[in-house]
Amino acid sequence: MTETAGFLQRPDGERLAWRRVDGRGPAVVWLGGFRSDMAGTKAQALAEWAQATGRAYVRFDYFAHGESSGDFAKGTITRWRADALAVLDELAEGAAVLVGSSMGGWIACLAAMAAPPRIRGLVLVAPAPDFTEKLMAPEIPPDGLADLDRDGVWLRPSLYGDPYPITRALLEDGARWSILPGPVPIEAPVRILQGGEDPDVPWRHALELAQAIKSPDLVFSLIKDGDHRLSRPQDIARLIAAVEELS
Repeated sequence: MTETAGFLQRPDGERLAWRRVDGRGPAVVWLGGFRSDMAGTKAQALAEWAQATGRAYVRFDYFAHGESSGDFAKGTITRWRADALAVLDELAEGAAVLVGSSMGGWIACLAAMAAPPRIRGLVLVAPAPDFTEKLMAPEIPPDGLADLDRDGVWLRPSLYGDPYPITRALLEDGARWSILPGPVPIEAPVRILQGGEDPDVPWRHALELAQAIKSPDLVFSLIKDGDHRLSRPQDIARLIAAVEELS
């Protein structure tokens, strides 16, 4: 199976970049992390799996991520949730298995809550629900708080590249989409893969999500020596196995 690519036109004129493998369903839909893109190791590994097995697969870049258009400083959870729902509606036929990494785990939960009949299952990798309010905001230093108060934006240092803008709008909007402590009304099967050595999403945070989700068919897997990205060969194997189980 070959992978095609294109752009999804949004009502405000922005364009979402996507890639798709046509195959048998349910469609597997990749939801990336905050400031990540669809060319990452896990997303690419799933594309290769889909091509090798004849499975339907869709990956995309949120507004202002990767190949998609937009100003990152204008990004919000509301916007990225809407992007995910648009992709689900326009690019994935029938039932879908949502695979969400980090922030994508939060977006996957929000999408599943908005369109429960469409969801066959969720595979969440180091899911970061409510990260703006519960993980990011408490770590903003005094000078960052001063920048937010004065300018509405703080340039946050990153372990993975240049500093990036965190806006007051992102933090305030994120709080409106909080799903913890739950209950989280998702009934579809869920598989969670979480690294025990994750410096960005503590495993207890991911476990709180697992306990909040209502689905009785939920498995939480703690990979004791795993980091946040969970992109090692053995981690990719676990990811593919979880996707195949729910597909």
